[in-house]
Amino acid sequence: MANRHFGMTEYWINRAKRWQPRMTFRGEGPEAWKAWREEALAKLLELLGEFPEPVDLAAEIEYAVPDGELIRERVVFDSEEFASVPCIVLRPKDMRANRANAAIICCNGHPVSLGKDPVAGVRSEPEHDEAIARMNYNYGEQLAKAGFLTIMPELRGFGERNDTFGRRDACDINYIKGSILGLYPQTLNVWDIKRCVDYLETREEVDPGRIGMMGLSYGGTMTALTAAVEPRIKAADVSGYINSFRGFGLERGNFCGSQVFPEVFKYFDTHDIAGLIAPRPLLVEMAIYDDCFRIEDLLKGYEGVKRIYEAAGAEDRLDSDVFPGPHAFAGNKAFDFFKTYL
Repeated sequence: MANRHFGMTEYWINRAKRWQPRMTFRGEGPEAWKAWREEALAKLLELLGEFPEPVDLAAEIEYAVPDGELIRERVVFDSEEFASVPCIVLRPKDMRANRANAAIICCNGHPVSLGKDPVAGVRSEPEHDEAIARMNYNYGEQLAKAGFLTIMPELRGFGERNDTFGRRDACDINYIKGSILGLYPQTLNVWDIKRCVDYLETREEVDPGRIGMMGLSYGGTMTALTAAVEPRIKAADVSGYINSFRGFGLERGNFCGSQVFPEVFKYFDTHDIAGLIAPRPLLVEMAIYDDCFRIEDLLKGYEGVKRIYEAAGAEDRLDSDVFPGPHAFAGNKAFDFFKTYL
């Protein structure tokens, strides 16, 4: 009898076994890296599709209140027509408005219901406390206490920008809606972060040449992808993300419509995207008990990034933080990393 195959899960696993993205980096040395980087960046931007047209930011600080050793602000700006971005901005009370301070964009992960709030140290709900305790999730608050201005934008479909009325598949619904228009939540979220950079450049406290970015899980996805295509991000910390689409995506389905765009794995794996950050500084955090992204996959992903940084002659600007913990922000090296490079 012929060997029949009915299920889609096994189909994707079999297709992935020997899959090699067409533009994954295979070269050695600076000339190969330069040629690859030029071609790969152009292709990645092509896959993301057109970014929206910018509009005036019309930024408003809706409130600025003391909160312990910090000033906590709610900021709203417009990123494009029909899209406004609510943010939490944190800064030390004694930060001077002298255009000399570093700023860090801190992106959240899932679940969509929590959004940016726990990253900024908001503890108004038991779910915030649980997320902070489980994932060391208030890294925006921690970095502000370490002396940085931090901004936590609400990503599309998350937190107060989730208007799917409690549906668990909010990311997928938005992906499907956008795809029939040729628009993708991932691309639109990258655009909103680019507009965050525009906004930070207007802040009297911030040196526009000292802007970094970091995030855990989907925040790591956002950091890797945005830093790859946005050169104004001078240093990046990707926590719990860089591992092959083969494992977490095609084999285990551990992703959603906010994390992908068409044909991405046809051309790139996640280490290639992160490698496009080179030669700028990059810190990669990997937890050995991560139940979202397996440590063996994370370590292989890091090796792919390392090959690219070595070819670029920038291996001294790449570092890793492998730690005995769950899917969480490590924080062992991040503070010194940003103090060194921003």
